[in-house]
Amino acid sequence: MQGIKGRTSFASFVADALHLEPFTLVDIGCALGIDDAWRVFGDKLKAFGFDPNIEEIEKLSKMETNAGVFYTAAFVGVPRDAQGAWRIGSHQFLDRTPWARLSVNRTLEIERNRLSKLDNAEKTKLNLWGQVPLADPSEAIILPTFLSERGVDNVDFIKIDVDGPDFLILRSLERLLRDANVLGVGIEVNFPGSDDPDIHTFHNVDRFLKRNGFELFLLSTRPYSTASLPAPYQSTNPAETLWGRILQGDAIYFRDGAAPNCIAWADAAGSEKLMKLAALFSLFGLPDCAAEIIIQFRPALEKAIDVGKGLDILTKQSVQDEHRLFSYAEYMAEFERNGPLFYSASRGEPRA
Repeated sequence: MQGIKGRTSFASFVADALHLEPFTLVDIGCALGIDDAWRVFGDKLKAFGFDPNIEEIEKLSKMETNAGVFYTAAFVGVPRDAQGAWRIGSHQFLDRTPWARLSVNRTLEIERNRLSKLDNAEKTKLNLWGQVPLADPSEAIILPTFLSERGVDNVDFIKIDVDGPDFLILRSLERLLRDANVLGVGIEVNFPGSDDPDIHTFHNVDRFLKRNGFELFLLSTRPYSTASLPAPYQSTNPAETLWGRILQGDAIYFRDGAAPNCIAWADAAGSEKLMKLAALFSLFGLPDCAAEIIIQFRPALEKAIDVGKGLDILTKQSVQDEHRLFSYAEYMAEFERNGPLFYSASRGEPRA
């Protein structure tokens, strides 16, 4: 999933300070394994990965060395009485999709014979889910029940990327988002669509998550050209193209813990939850948001971490010039004097 940048020194700094709570990740659609960045939490990491690709999950389970990471070969479903649940059996998740008219679809048709001969790993990389051995959909996992049976009542981040019922799954987790005090959600979204409230579109996801106390912090877009005038692919695999209409993207939502409307939530969250929120911001390339959290809640967090040191670490993540090492105080003084650093041609995204 786009958005997460990689392991950061600040996330490691937070991980060392966690004593009461693990960092708990739920990854729905975990083919190829959980992102390496999550492993910055080391033995404080508790992760549950789900994917129906049987061979891939068997491989991941055999390779896994962290006792806190668990992989399950299964579909994640929704309760039978959930709104829109019937769509899972009929695969009616989208409206107005242009897929049949896109160049990627035509390439897959051209390459059908060759692709059918690839091994499971290669098909997994190409998202050819219909051509690999899958778990029984009638035995789909209902995530809140699964977690409750394992005594998991605290979740920090949920990732959903299942190429279909993503929104239905997300909506079925409404109570979990609140009761497990989830800090962030990353979900693949579709941009085409109608005003149907059940289909998987960005506007439905956005409305749902904002209603449940989350704000959009990052949004990627992936263009796909039409077969009428194909654009080159961005990689060696047929997928997004160099230009074309935006079809999909990854939306990253977090609790905006420093916002005035989140005061009650932040007061109840506790110091370790706030530290983990700051670590998430750092991992997703938002060190400014991480700094805001640890400054605003400094009196509570000072009992667990050296906030001054944390700010220096976040400053190092922010500054692009490897030859200019700033402390947080020096960096802020440079900003207050409207220094040239903030108008440099080399400015860009924060480092991982």
